[in-house]
Amino acid sequence: MTYTQEQLDLAIIKRKAVSGVVTFTIRTFFIQAFTFIATFILTVLLEPSIFGVFFVVSALLNFFIYFSDIGLAAALIQKKEEPTKSDLATTFTIQQTIIVTLVILGILFSSKIAHFYNLDPKGLMLLRFLIFSLFLSSLKTIPSIILERRLDFTRLVIPQIAENIIFYTIAVTLAFMKFGIASFSWAVLARGVVGLIIVYSICPWKPSLAFNLKSAKKLTSFGLPFQLNSILALLKDDLLTIFLGKILPFSQIGYIGWSQKWAFLPLRFFMDNVNKVTFPAYSRLQEHKDHLSKAIEKSIFFVTFLTFPSIFGLIAIAPSIMLIIPHYQKWQPAVPLLYMFAINSLFSSVSTTFTNTLFALGKPKMVLKFMIFWTIATWVLTIPLVIKFGFIGVGIASALVASTSVVTIYFAKKSVSVNITKSVIGPLFISIIMFFYIKGLLILLPSGITSLIFSILSGAIIYLAISLLLFKNILKADLMVITKSIFFKN
Repeated sequence: MTYTQEQLDLAIIKRKAVSGVVTFTIRTFFIQAFTFIATFILTVLLEPSIFGVFFVVSALLNFFIYFSDIGLAAALIQKKEEPTKSDLATTFTIQQTIIVTLVILGILFSSKIAHFYNLDPKGLMLLRFLIFSLFLSSLKTIPSIILERRLDFTRLVIPQIAENIIFYTIAVTLAFMKFGIASFSWAVLARGVVGLIIVYSICPWKPSLAFNLKSAKKLTSFGLPFQLNSILALLKDDLLTIFLGKILPFSQIGYIGWSQKWAFLPLRFFMDNVNKVTFPAYSRLQEHKDHLSKAIEKSIFFVTFLTFPSIFGLIAIAPSIMLIIPHYQKWQPAVPLLYMFAINSLFSSVSTTFTNTLFALGKPKMVLKFMIFWTIATWVLTIPLVIKFGFIGVGIASALVASTSVVTIYFAKKSVSVNITKSVIGPLFISIIMFFYIKGLLILLPSGITSLIFSILSGAIIYLAISLLLFKNILKADLMVITKSIFFKN
């Protein structure tokens, strides 16, 4: 059989998409393990109040980040045709104009912001370093877009790995040396510099300033609605954090940040790897609905198969970790909050794939409507729940709002026929069995690190064993596809 050029192109896209997911997952396994250990060490060395300051200041920076981009990067990735030099230069010029303006304003008003939140000089330094790192990060945009357009995720992941290693190595080292909040400041600066150098090394691009009105109008027609979604996400999450940072003690903000960090860890490790690949891949497949449908189903199964057991396993062992790990009891008040954010994580692991699908199909306005509702619902629910239940109310509101995200499935399926029942129900059912198995072992076995490790390992074996019984053919087929993708020769 002779392939047409279109068939060959589709085969290449699908291969690159699968190999991209595999590359991201395998190559980031080390860094995620490294990040997990480093974060854990930081939570032992530093007090919740320090994490609270970092959490609030990072949320403040996100305002600069979201308003520094009008969605042009996403528009270039989603664009059907290959971006021209004019497209790239126009995007770079607009973004740098906005970035430089925001950085200057941020530095000028940083003292007043620090005074508003009662930050000490070290907290002010962290804020200024984060603002400057925004400029360094913006310079990486065009090379990153070029790599994503090529679906060249093998190289795209390299600067991310380097940035994480640099950040956490410096942060842990300085925290051990009693630098406190300054540990994050120097780590942020080093991360920005190293990432910038590496991304231009692997994808050289000569920055150029130019402006093409026609190109700008075409890109912003997709970019603005796309970025409005991001801005609403900012108002929903980070603005809320900034608001809570003023009415709650930094220690309680630290509990919120700690809970979110661990509850969303499976998403950051598995779902983010998949979504980093699926948006550009779905965009390339947007006119081939049959292939897009199969790609979506594969993505959802991959995400749920890995995230569901991770989330249920985390909430199963969390109380035991508090009792076993020295100096970790200080995080005990945050455990109920961890459970609430875990519910959010479960819903997000499914719904995010469908919002990605709608974006790839060129429907950012539809997602915008969802985001408007979620933003309003978050604020309407969070404030009274915080008044009623304290900082735990943040988690309750998060879980309630996340449960409504299933509506994205309905609207996405109007455009693409997708069957996700088996991909979601199966992993969920097995994960629940694994959860009760681990909890039972932890109750029956004597408290200690040996019992905890045994429970985790045996729980993982139970999950894999049942999965092989229920999904043997699917797992076998996926393994073959992954193997071919890794060893395929161009």
